[in-house]
Amino acid sequence: MKTPLLVLIYLSEESQALIGDKFDIIYAPDRETRIAAIQGAASEVKVVLTNGAVGLSAADMQALSKLELVCALGAGFENIDTDHARAHGIKVGTGAGTNDDCVADHAMGLLLSVMRNIPRLDQACREGIWRDDLRLPPQLAGKRLGIVGLGTIGKKIARRAAAFDMEVGYFNRTRRDDVDYHYLDSVLHLASWADALVIATPGGAATRHLISTKELHALGPQGFLVNISRGSVVDTAALAQVLKDGELGGAGLDVYESEPKPPQALLEFDNVVLTPHMAGWSPDAITASLRQFLHNARDYTD
Repeated sequence: MKTPLLVLIYLSEESQALIGDKFDIIYAPDRETRIAAIQGAASEVKVVLTNGAVGLSAADMQALSKLELVCALGAGFENIDTDHARAHGIKVGTGAGTNDDCVADHAMGLLLSVMRNIPRLDQACREGIWRDDLRLPPQLAGKRLGIVGLGTIGKKIARRAAAFDMEVGYFNRTRRDDVDYHYLDSVLHLASWADALVIATPGGAATRHLISTKELHALGPQGFLVNISRGSVVDTAALAQVLKDGELGGAGLDVYESEPKPPQALLEFDNVVLTPHMAGWSPDAITASLRQFLHNARDYTD
C-alpha cells in the first residue's frame, strides 16, 4: 500500500505520474478542495507537497494531526509556518537549487524584453510601423546591473549579465568574499549606481516593500526594474506612480502583490512586461524539483 500524499498545488498529469509510483495522491490544488481534503481524506497524511506561494498554515498543520513532513516544490517556503513546524517536530524540505538556472534565464529574458522594448517592437512590426518612427531602445552592453540578493540565483544572473558585457554590482545582507562584483551597502545606493536593478532576494516580512518610492526614484527615468523574487518586495502603488510620472524607464515583473490576479495598476503601461510567475517553471526544472521532493520524502514511502 502506497503512502498517502496531500498535494496543494497544480501538477500536470506527467508530474502526478512521476510521484504517483511512490504515493497515493490526494489532489487539492484550490481552496475548496484543500478545505475538503484537510477535513476529510487527508486527515491521516504524513506528507504534504505545496510551494512557497500556497504554503501551509499552523491551523492546517494542526488539522493534519499525523503530519511529519512538508515539502515545497521550488526554493520558496515563505508561507509555510516553519515556526509551528519546528515546534511540533514537523520537518520542512524545499526544492532549492532545482530551478536556479531557469529563474536566472527568465530574469535576463525580462531584462532584454523591457530594456530593448521587444513586446512593443513586435507589435509595431505587425502594425507595419518601421524603425524610423520608433524610439531607439538602449543596449545592455556597457550598462550597470544591480542585483538585490546575491544568493545562488543572484550569482547566476550576475554571470549571465557579465556575458552581456554589463558591469555588475550588488547589495546583500553581508558582503561576499567569493565574488569581485561591486558591493553597495544599501539598496538605495545600489539603485543610484545601477542602470537596471534585478530583485533576487527572498520574500517575507523582512523584505516587504524593500523597493519603494525612494529606490525607484534613485533608479531614475533611464533605469529599469526586474523582479523575479516575490511580489511583496516591490511596492506596486509606488511603481505605478513613478511610471505614470515618467520617472522610470520600465519594469519587467514575473511576480506581483496581487497574484494570481494581474496587477491592475500596471496594465496601462507599455513599458511594463509581465509574466505569470513562470520564472522557475520549465519541464527540466519541474522534473528536477519533483525528483528532489522524492529524495526528501524517501523515508516516508512504503
